[in-house]
Amino acid sequence: MLPCFSGRRSLCRAPTIRFFLLLLFSLFDISISCSGGSCQVLESCSLPTDCGPGLYCGNCPALGMTQPICSRGRATIPTSVIGGGLPFNKYSWLVTHNSFSIVDAPPSPGVQRLTFYNQEDTVTNQLMNGVRGLMLDMYDFEDDIWLCHSFRGQCFNFTAFQPAINTLKEVESFLSQNPSEIVTIIIEDYVRTPKGLTKLFTNTGLDKYWFPVWKMPKKGEDWPTVTEMIQANYRLLVFTSVATKEAEEGIAYQWKYMVENEAGDPGMKPGSCPNRKESQPLNSRSASLFLMNYFPTYPVEDDSCKENSTPLAEMVGTCYKAAGNVMPNFVAVNFYMRSDGGGVFDDFDKMNGQTLCGCSTIAACQAGAPFGSCKNITIPSTSPVTSTAGSFSGSVQFSRSTSTVHYPNRLIVCLFSFPLIMLLL
Repeated sequence: MLPCFSGRRSLCRAPTIRFFLLLLFSLFDISISCSGGSCQVLESCSLPTDCGPGLYCGNCPALGMTQPICSRGRATIPTSVIGGGLPFNKYSWLVTHNSFSIVDAPPSPGVQRLTFYNQEDTVTNQLMNGVRGLMLDMYDFEDDIWLCHSFRGQCFNFTAFQPAINTLKEVESFLSQNPSEIVTIIIEDYVRTPKGLTKLFTNTGLDKYWFPVWKMPKKGEDWPTVTEMIQANYRLLVFTSVATKEAEEGIAYQWKYMVENEAGDPGMKPGSCPNRKESQPLNSRSASLFLMNYFPTYPVEDDSCKENSTPLAEMVGTCYKAAGNVMPNFVAVNFYMRSDGGGVFDDFDKMNGQTLCGCSTIAACQAGAPFGSCKNITIPSTSPVTSTAGSFSGSVQFSRSTSTVHYPNRLIVCLFSFPLIMLLL
């Protein structure tokens, strides 16, 4: 290249400008391969609107994935693919742990909440995204029944979230608007008010969907089919952690009908899936439902994308073997939408595919076809972006969010680069 002496400035101005333009665009790492809702799972994104239906634009720094990609945010409802002709206990359903413990949920007036959080969106949004099981901790508090975190079996104003009736009204609204869906509620029960839960569910209008405890299988038999439950309007299953309430209020005692692995850190040790002390052994055949917990004792929002990726899939395999080759019917997690791209949603597709039709994923199943008769489908093969260049940071975008991904350092580069380019013109 010729030196830029005053007499030859016009000869070198153009290549210099091109150089700085290329530098600027490389810093922004602009991708025009997809946008406007056309981006598929694992493809890079910069705006929530870049990703297709059921996807959000997010990243996972805990796995070194700093550049946002389109990640799954909605479950495939297995009955929508293969129908509801199988017993309820043959399907697998997504459960949110402490469904009510939502980031940014407003505290009680005049009280600073001092507790931890487990989810990021409303219960209504959880249900719309395919969650079909809710874990709710219920306590007597302020002459009512509240959703609260445990502290010596007592609710305090700094650990309280809201009256339970508010959340249950969300469930009732969902069930009334979606007449072919079934929801399971698992209550960590600290309510001592006589008939307190009975009155609560009656006041919310949920009693009309109640699956009668006397009709539940008690010796490990199959449940009715999903279709039969829908036809009878038995679309709400409620379980309590208090054994006496089955006789007192007609609420099913949880460990009479399901086996469960250990919750918290003990349930996350690789290669191990011990049963919870209240539960029968996981390979017991006297209970026909299987609840698998996979969440740490103390939730860390930023780590959940890592937990809900490969480690979760591996633990499903471990617990499957521990239960005598029985697939979990419920898997409970924190921050269910966070992952490396496919997350819990891919896991449930594989679990239901294997159990319901003998295929690698529910998407390959064919309604009415013989077991093992699978469609040829294309599995996303795009490798997630793991580059840590720059500070391309993003946040989880939910289905109703309109927030955008931020580019703090690159904006500064832009502001400084344009004046420099103008100087060279």
